[in-house]
Amino acid sequence: MPFFVLRDFYYQIEDNKTLKIKFISDPMIQSQFYLLKTKRFLPLFITQFLGAFNDNVFKNALVILMTYKVFANSHLNIQILVTVAAGLFILPFFLFSATAGQLADKIEKSYLIRIIKFAEIILMILATLGFYFNNISMLMTILFLLGSQATFFGPIKYAILPIQLHPDELIAGNGLIEAGTFLSILLGTIFGGVIILLPHGEYYISIALLLFSLIGFLSSLYIPNTHVENTEIIICYNFLRETFRVIQYSKARRDLYLSILGISWFWLVGAVFLAEFPVFTKDILHANEHIVTWFIAIFSIGIGIGSLLCNRLLNGKVHTTYVPIGAIGITVFGIDLYFAARHNMLPSMHLMGMIPFLQSFTGWRVSFDLLLISICGGLYTVPLYAILQQRSDPMYRSRVIASNNILNAFFMVISAIGTIVMLKLHFTVNDVFLTVAILNAFVAMYICQ
Repeated sequence: MPFFVLRDFYYQIEDNKTLKIKFISDPMIQSQFYLLKTKRFLPLFITQFLGAFNDNVFKNALVILMTYKVFANSHLNIQILVTVAAGLFILPFFLFSATAGQLADKIEKSYLIRIIKFAEIILMILATLGFYFNNISMLMTILFLLGSQATFFGPIKYAILPIQLHPDELIAGNGLIEAGTFLSILLGTIFGGVIILLPHGEYYISIALLLFSLIGFLSSLYIPNTHVENTEIIICYNFLRETFRVIQYSKARRDLYLSILGISWFWLVGAVFLAEFPVFTKDILHANEHIVTWFIAIFSIGIGIGSLLCNRLLNGKVHTTYVPIGAIGITVFGIDLYFAARHNMLPSMHLMGMIPFLQSFTGWRVSFDLLLISICGGLYTVPLYAILQQRSDPMYRSRVIASNNILNAFFMVISAIGTIVMLKLHFTVNDVFLTVAILNAFVAMYICQ
């Protein structure tokens, strides 16, 4: 089937009879943001953005509610409750990812998305009741169900991209999805934390959750239908057996498995930094909670910048050219972060606020290091997602992505366990960051070989 390129179009001749004309997006001519004007991408982007936003509004509002309102003066260990809450959201990725991958390969994907988004509206109605009665058990259950919903949505949102986008748009689409995800996490975390502490904050949070879940469902109605890749799948509901099976399938393809390991390692590194920012800020930098928000914002924006930069650097080609550079950057700037934090001012009676922090050389150096670490993270992870989508068999694509989600969750649990062990061995948080940066170099050498 020969084809001839002419400016922005290609003419494809099939069997020397049929002439097909399709539009090709040239990333050198157009910005990747033109995808946000297309029906085949914009509704999916809005649906994904609002779903991630709602998840983080609910999670952070629940944590703040437990910490500062409901159990603030009780004898209960708030840190344990917060840890349990985090575990409840991650647990479904272990339990249901394999099943989610099977369903996404068997059933038309836009139809599944609509079902999942409608379920979110029901969950937000239940969340409203939970907030109204301050019923933490009910809210914890909803958190688990939101994790389950995210688990079933995960394989679809990545598996549908190669269907809806042209091959030269795959890097651009993944970059926008990744940037949008981290921006929604940032905005959702801040929104949930701020609004829940207002007088009658539970009501405002409930209204927001209901509103955004409804908009997310409406946007899902505009996602174009896709063809079904594999209707012959017999769904196996034994999640242990199917989890082992999908991971073994991914391991059979070395390029896919190394991509999955690379993405999972990125989530481990990100989980360590995001989880330890509060302690790093208070105990190492002697700064207040506003600096924690500043760091989360820098980290999220940096990943967004790196994700969007991929398309321009790679010219739309799915390739690992900048993956090693991104990995090296994480290590280099992670090590510099360690030395920058060691030169901080001595602790004082009061924690530094935003203005004194940004007036110090250490403040800017630490901020710069975190920004570059996150930019390198975006450069590192987006091509790996695109490789998973492009090189996996379309009949198994969703299950390959499901195995990626399983290992992502596993690595995030390992990050929590590893951090706890290091802290028990009297590592400072700064030492933990240095250890992760050094380990990253060895992991990168293995993955990029």
